[in-house]
Amino acid sequence: MDLLKSISKKSMQSIWMTWEAVFEWFTKFRSASSKKYGICKLVVRRHHGKSVECHDGEWVHSGDWVGELHLDNRQVLKFSKELGPDRAALSTARMLRKSMQQISVAMETDPELAHVKALTGITLLHRGIIHGLGFELHPLESKGFRIFSTYYLRLLLRVLHPGGKQRMQQNVQKLVPKMLLITRQSLLTRYRKEALV
Repeated sequence: MDLLKSISKKSMQSIWMTWEAVFEWFTKFRSASSKKYGICKLVVRRHHGKSVECHDGEWVHSGDWVGELHLDNRQVLKFSKELGPDRAALSTARMLRKSMQQISVAMETDPELAHVKALTGITLLHRGIIHGLGFELHPLESKGFRIFSTYYLRLLLRVLHPGGKQRMQQNVQKLVPKMLLITRQSLLTRYRKEALV
C-alpha cells in the first residue's frame, strides 16, 4: 500500500513538473523578461489590480513594473527527497536569502531591472520560509484570484511536500495565500546592510 502511494505521488510530481514547464513557457509571453537567481525565478511584468500602499510610504499602482518571484519547485522537490522535510525547509530558506541578495545586486546593475518598482509573490508559507527576508504581507484583494490561489497552492503543497497531506490536515485554516511585497528601496537598503556584515 505504501509502495502504491509512493508511486502515485511520484507520478503526480512528474505531472506537476511538466505542467510547470509548460506554464513557464507561456509566462514568457506575458512578461518583459524572465531571469533566474539561485532558487528563484524573477518574472518582470506589469502590476494589475488595485494600488498597494507599502510600509515605507511607496505605492505600487496598476501598470507599474514589478518583479514577480517564483520558487524553483524542481529544486525544492530535490531537497525534500534528499534531506527530508525539516532540513529541506532550512536549505530552501538559506537559498532564498542568497537569491534575494543576488536580486538586490542585479537591481542596481541590470538595465532590464532598472524600472522594477517592487518584488512581489504569492505564497502559503508566509509563516516560516520568508521570515526575516524583509517582505510585507498583504491580503489578496480579488476574491476570485484568492480562491484560485488557495486551491492551487494547497494542491502544490500536497503534491510536492513530503508531509504535504498531513500538513494540510493539521493546518488547513492557516494555509491562506498572501501577497509578499518588498519595494525596490527597501530591498536595496536591507541587503546592502547584509553585505556589510
